[in-house]
Amino acid sequence: MNLIILIFTVCFMLSMILATIAFWLPQFKPDGEKLSPYECGFDPLGSARLPFSLRFFLVAILFLLFDLEIALLLPIPWSNQLPSPVLTLTAALLIIILLTIGLIYEWMQGGLEWAE
Repeated sequence: MNLIILIFTVCFMLSMILATIAFWLPQFKPDGEKLSPYECGFDPLGSARLPFSLRFFLVAILFLLFDLEIALLLPIPWSNQLPSPVLTLTAALLIIILLTIGLIYEWMQGGLEWAE
């Protein structure tokens, strides 16, 4: 019990020391360049209400969708250790077919073409 209290005390003291050093160590010298806003390559001197292309969001959603596909298909190599690996392989094949159909649909609708 004393060892746990000692570990918690050391961790708490170390985090307090590091937080204090991080707060007092940096020197903040503001100038015009540091104080001007910069947002992802857009002109900071123009209007903040510029229209934003929805294609950026579409690409992000497609990336997340296919990234999740990898997470869903990750257990497949270990499925051969199951008594019936056919069920896992069938589910993986179903996921791949469904995502392929979605990709073909998105391609046919022109959602993947960046420039019109």
